[in-house]
Amino acid sequence: MSAADAGATAREAARTSPSGLDVRLAYGPADVADGLAERLGEPGRFPFTRGVQPTMYRGRLWTMRQYAGFGTASETNARFKLLLAAGQTGLSTAFDLPTQMGIDSDDPRALGEVGRVGVAIDTVEDMHALLADLPLDKVSTSMTINATASTLLAMHIVVAEERGIPRAALSGTIQNDILKEYIARGTYVYPPAPSLALVAETFRFCAAEVPKWNAISISGYHIREAGATAVQELAFTFANAMAYVRQAVDAGLPVDDFAGSLSFFFACHNDLFEEVAKFRAARRIYARLMKERFGASDASCRLRFHTQTGGVTLTAQQPLNNVVRVTVQALAAALGGTQSLHTNGYDEALALPTAEAATLALRTQQIVGYESGVAQTVDPLAGSYYVEALTDELERRALALLAQVDAMGGSVEAIARGFFQEEIGRSAYEFQMRVEAGETVIVGVNRFADGEAPPIIPAPDFSALEREQTGRLAQVRASRDGAAVERALAAVRAQAAGYLPGAGERAPLMPAIIDAVRARASVGEISDALERAWGKYRPG
Repeated sequence: MSAADAGATAREAARTSPSGLDVRLAYGPADVADGLAERLGEPGRFPFTRGVQPTMYRGRLWTMRQYAGFGTASETNARFKLLLAAGQTGLSTAFDLPTQMGIDSDDPRALGEVGRVGVAIDTVEDMHALLADLPLDKVSTSMTINATASTLLAMHIVVAEERGIPRAALSGTIQNDILKEYIARGTYVYPPAPSLALVAETFRFCAAEVPKWNAISISGYHIREAGATAVQELAFTFANAMAYVRQAVDAGLPVDDFAGSLSFFFACHNDLFEEVAKFRAARRIYARLMKERFGASDASCRLRFHTQTGGVTLTAQQPLNNVVRVTVQALAAALGGTQSLHTNGYDEALALPTAEAATLALRTQQIVGYESGVAQTVDPLAGSYYVEALTDELERRALALLAQVDAMGGSVEAIARGFFQEEIGRSAYEFQMRVEAGETVIVGVNRFADGEAPPIIPAPDFSALEREQTGRLAQVRASRDGAAVERALAAVRAQAAGYLPGAGERAPLMPAIIDAVRARASVGEISDALERAWGKYRPG
C-alpha cells in the first residue's frame, strides 16, 4: 500500500458519530460482543431492546401526536381539529411562558409574552375552550408543562367532570419533569425538594384516580436541544428518572403501583443509525436499572417514549431542506421503536408553523408509517453489525456517565454543582466549533448556501391577543365567588406546607388543587399559594 493510500485509509478510519463514537469504515462479526442474543431478547420481553410490544407496529402504528399551541385557546382548538381531520391520532399542547411559569396573563411580568410560544391558559374556562368539542374519553392529550403541571392536569380533569366524563376514562400525559427545568430550560418556580414531593403526589394521584394518564414524561428532548450529545441525553435523562422513582418509593409508593404511568420523551436528530441505536440502548438501560435498583416487575421495566424530531436541527436558510431532515429523523424514530411521534414543521425556525407546514409534517409521518415498509417487521435493523456495535457503545458510555452522577449523590446534587449544565454547555460549544470549521456539514448553512435571505412569515398581533386574553381573565374574576376562591387557595397553602422537608406526614395535595380550579382560581393564584408555602427557587 502506498503512503497516499495508507493516509486515505487512516482518514476514513477516523470518522466519528455526532456523540464522538468512533465509526469504522466497515463492521463485521468481530465488532459485536459475545452474548448478543441475551442483550437482544425477544420483542416485548425483558430487556426490551427490540421493543416494548411483541408485535410493535404490526398491531398498531405509533401515535401521531403533533405539537400545537397558539396564542388563544380557541385558535389552538381549531388547529387540533384541523390535525385530527388530517389523520392525527393524539393531541399535544404547547403553553406560553407565563402559563409555564405560573404567571397570569394580566400580571405585569407577563407583558409581551402572552401567547407567544404557546397557548395562554389562565383559568379552567380557557381549558374548556382549548378542549371544546374534542372527545376526551377517546383521544389522548399530552401537555408540555412542568412547574404548573399539577394545576393543568387538574384543569383537564375539571373540564371532563363538567362535561360528564369520568376521570378514569381520561388518557394523556403531563410532562411534569421539573429536574430537567433546572438543567436545561429554566421554567421552574419552587425549590427542588417540594417540587419533587409534588411530582410524587401526582404519581400517587394518577395511579389511584386517573389510571390511563401518564404522570410524567421524563424528558431527554430538552437536554438534547440544549446541546447535549446522545450519550448525555441518555445518561442525564435516566439520572433524573432514578431520582423520581426513588422519591416516590421513599414516599411509600410501591414501584409497580406507579411505574406504568412513567413515560419518556426523547429527541431524534440527523444521524439515523446513532439515533436508532440510542433508542434501543435506552430501553435496555432503563429495564436493567428498574430491575436492579428497585426490583420492578418486567412490566414495570418497559420504557415507553414519545419522540420529537430535532428542533435545533431546523434551519431558517433554505427551510424546505427541513422537510428532508424531518423525514430522516422520523424514519429513525420508527426504526427505533417509538410509541408516539411529533414531526416538526419545515418553517419552525422562522415562526410558529403554518397550517400547511403542520399538515405536511403529519403527512411525513403517515408516509413513513404506511408506505415505507418500516412497520412490517419488529426492530428491522436488529443484527446489523454497525447498529449493534453502536447500541452497545452508547449503553456503555451512558452508564459510565450515569455512574458519575450517582457518585455525586444523584441528580439533585449534580444540578446544585452545575455538573449537567457544564457538560451540556461544553458539548454545545464543541458542536458549534465543528460547524464553524466546516467539519460538521449543515446543508444550506455552511455548505451549498445560496446567499438568499430566509423568507418572512407574518406574525400574529400579539398585543391584540394579550388584550383579548386579559379581558377574558377579567370576566372570570368578576363572575366567580371570590370567597370560595380564597377558601380553596387557603386549603392549597395549608396542604402544601406538609410537602416541605421534615414536615411529617403529607396529606394529598391534588384534591385541594382540583377544588381551587373548580372554584375558578387562576394558574397564577394557585402557583402563588404554593410559592407562599414553599418559597421560590433561585439558582446559586
